[in-house]
Amino acid sequence: MKIKLFLLAVCTLVAVLPAQESTSRSVWDGVYNDKQAMRGAALYSEHCARCHGGALTGGEEAPPLVGGAFQSNWNDLTLGDLFDRIRRSMPADQPGKLRREQVADILAHVLRVNEFPVGSTELDNRVEYLKQIRFETVKPEKQK
Repeated sequence: MKIKLFLLAVCTLVAVLPAQESTSRSVWDGVYNDKQAMRGAALYSEHCARCHGGALTGGEEAPPLVGGAFQSNWNDLTLGDLFDRIRRSMPADQPGKLRREQVADILAHVLRVNEFPVGSTELDNRVEYLKQIRFETVKPEKQK
């Protein structure tokens, strides 16, 4: 019994350590790659542009997905929060239609249009990982 409890504790610690380490990530850390953002641009045009506009500036009933108003609405939340919002409520005429991979690609496009840096890996499509990436409107200063 003690061995099982010990193994459980070790497995839990191993699972928690990477999560704690990555909680300091933000959109400024290059959390998507260019290829993914390009796929996202095509998906955005197909599923989102008719309401949010081709330049992501919003429409009559749809908010902008670029610029200060958009960024301030999501500031200090996580990409997981934004991902969930898109996945559950978009497109407005068919909520939940998009697959997780499609939502991640569209989110990568939104990040690129908002001029957050491109990285080398694709944005994950699992909320538990996206919840570890903060949406910050201001680039944090590097710690010395």
